[in-house]
Amino acid sequence: MQQLKNKVIWITGASGGIGEALAYAFSKEGARLVLTARNAEKLEVIAEKCRQSGVEVLVVPLDVTDLMALEQAAKEVQEIMKQVDVLVLNAGRSQRSLAVETPLSIDRTLMELNFFSPVALTKALLPGMLERKAGHLVVISSLAGKFGVPRRTAYCSSKHALQGFYEALRAELAATPVQVTILSPGRIQTEISLHALNRDGQEHGTMDKGQLDGMPVELCAAKILSAVKNNRKDVLIGRKELIMYYIHKWWPGLYYRLIPNIQ
Repeated sequence: MQQLKNKVIWITGASGGIGEALAYAFSKEGARLVLTARNAEKLEVIAEKCRQSGVEVLVVPLDVTDLMALEQAAKEVQEIMKQVDVLVLNAGRSQRSLAVETPLSIDRTLMELNFFSPVALTKALLPGMLERKAGHLVVISSLAGKFGVPRRTAYCSSKHALQGFYEALRAELAATPVQVTILSPGRIQTEISLHALNRDGQEHGTMDKGQLDGMPVELCAAKILSAVKNNRKDVLIGRKELIMYYIHKWWPGLYYRLIPNIQ
């Protein structure tokens, strides 16, 4: 089992939801944290709570879709913290709109945030991990990266791309000590549906019932923590919604009948 005490863990999308819950969970393990999101004020509040566990926390406010700024941040973090042991790629956004009504700009926006930014940060930090012969890439994907869900075409596409990239990367790294863990949460009690983009590029502004009835975010974070410590490869996280994954896999005909009604 991997021990996280004094390990440097960089979490993107750390200003709320799963990212915030992971910051608290990792701080209790004694990890040194790097927290990134656009909202510097929220990050500072979260960082202060984490410091109460007696750990070092570096706050790096950043728009991860600004790839030049992201590359510069990677250099600065490595200079300050000396290394990054665990990279948690959590920043992301969902969607609530029909494909036929959604301009291509929304698809591009979600791909930039959900796919290209984690890949860019991975490419910036992976050489250092390989040189040190140690490192762990932790990818927060989604159950929507396993099968398609209506009104989330761009989101599903970005998460399928994420799944494919990191599965292939894991195979490329098989002969090295660098680990890759892909987590696929289902319905979790976060504000993801509130901040999902609609066809106009505005926030959806509605909390989906699935989110309200979903798994508490603290429990989700605990399961991710366990997966990281045990070097798990690919983990589904959720409750009854996970059954759709198995229906899609084993009974595709039933899946095709059920999926149009999923909200």
